Amino acid sequence: MNDEWWRDAVIYQVYVRSFADANGDGVGDLAGVRQRLPHLAGLGVDALWFNPWYASPQADAGYDVADYRAIDPLFGTLDEAAALITEAHALGLKVIIDIVPNHVSDQHAWFAAALAAGPGSPERERFWFRPGRGDLPPNNWQSVFGGPAWTRVADGEWYLHLFDPGQPDLNWTSPDVVAEHEDVLRFWFDLGADGVRIDSATMPAKDPALADFDPADPPPAHPYVDRDAVHDIYRGWRAVADAYSPPRALIGEVWLDQPDRLALYLRPDEMHTAFNFDYLNCAWEPKALRHVIDATLAAHAPVGAPATWVLSNHDVTRHVTRYGRVNTSFSHAGRQHGASVDLALGARRARAALLLNLALPGSVYLYQGEELGLEEVEDIPDELRQDPIFHRTGGLDVGRDGCRVPLPWAGEQDTPSWLPRPASWFRRTPDLQDRDPGSMLTLYRTAIRLRRERLGAGTLAWLPGDPEVLAFTRPGGFTFLANLSAEPVTLPAGELLLASGPVEGGLVPPDTAVWLLGRQQATAA
Repeated sequence: MNDEWWRDAVIYQVYVRSFADANGDGVGDLAGVRQRLPHLAGLGVDALWFNPWYASPQADAGYDVADYRAIDPLFGTLDEAAALITEAHALGLKVIIDIVPNHVSDQHAWFAAALAAGPGSPERERFWFRPGRGDLPPNNWQSVFGGPAWTRVADGEWYLHLFDPGQPDLNWTSPDVVAEHEDVLRFWFDLGADGVRIDSATMPAKDPALADFDPADPPPAHPYVDRDAVHDIYRGWRAVADAYSPPRALIGEVWLDQPDRLALYLRPDEMHTAFNFDYLNCAWEPKALRHVIDATLAAHAPVGAPATWVLSNHDVTRHVTRYGRVNTSFSHAGRQHGASVDLALGARRARAALLLNLALPGSVYLYQGEELGLEEVEDIPDELRQDPIFHRTGGLDVGRDGCRVPLPWAGEQDTPSWLPRPASWFRRTPDLQDRDPGSMLTLYRTAIRLRRERLGAGTLAWLPGDPEVLAFTRPGGFTFLANLSAEPVTLPAGELLLASGPVEGGLVPPDTAVWLLGRQQATAA
């Protein structure tokens, strides 16, 4: 792969605690990932993105980092991580790690030092410690996880945490914070990491005035989301990444509903790519999909950055379930538990959506288990749920545990698992799907291989026709068509490369997608 591999890579997300368990304690580990690297290489992906594997008390599944230079014993050791990176590289797989610039753990050495040093100390300048307003916190900001965004300490001061109380926010006006994170990047790049995924990338910069915030009447500049000062952070990180040969990649988690603002993060001196959440949250509806595809490509074009396409991740309801919901619109993060789900419909649409994903220009992210066709697990008992969102909202938001259930592997039906796996999943293990030419796993392998062999660079051009059908061409005579209508449509002329489902009698059934080779009459995108 060339130095700009991230432009069109297929990247597989590994949520370590739920991927593969080698020691039988019910929690996934690095040894399990190393054992299953052949599965990932056989899938045909180009790179692996690992969720945080660092030392952590696990208040938020590792996104509360206590030490970036150590692996949590739950998962393994630093030597194992280094070996995993080496072994992945030997199989032709790039490695992307997760960095969390907004906060650290309350067990981090810096936070312990800040508590011990007291008000006004240099140690506290690394965080947002402030006096309260009497018995009230410094302002009215609310945590993303529910409840106040401030917690009071023994000496009377309060500290800011936009997520869990175990995740104190860092103050990026502190030179210590800037220098430490750039050094952490160098530490992992020196170990062989090919890039970093940046968690909650819009949130590290804060309004220094810490003024109250009314979401119903927001000020022109949000006090802690997408502030202009955040771009200085990533310019510094880009300089670090570009100092390596080949340059390392920066990939942002950028939740914004303004494409022009998202594009600012992708300027040539900042990030290389950013996740496309508008596309992830889009309903299975042709007009909406075409709009979000056009808007995404238009936003990325002026800064020369590739688009990214993703259907699921560790924070959202799995797309087999989302696409199986009938007569519902998607909420943020797709969590709509309790609605009726047709899993057969969801799986059929998920197969078609894969072909759409892989046919679009740019890079594609896959979430572990989607290659097996796994759905959201919605019947987890309350007492087993671990997501802080569930606990801080009193169960009003069931949280993200349902998409984090460990993967099924052959022979593990009766082994421990930190979240219970449905019995039906063990009829879809990789070894069983290997032998089924019509399985979801076979479709993923075939589609990824054909994408590499048949799709080149260049954008898309839409084909005119039925508004309930998505159809476009790519350079080289490649044609994509997805039938989102309620009736079969005519299969276009050309060589049929791949179909997401049965295509008979020259007709493409509803919720089915096809790839073809052959010239079609296109219109400008």
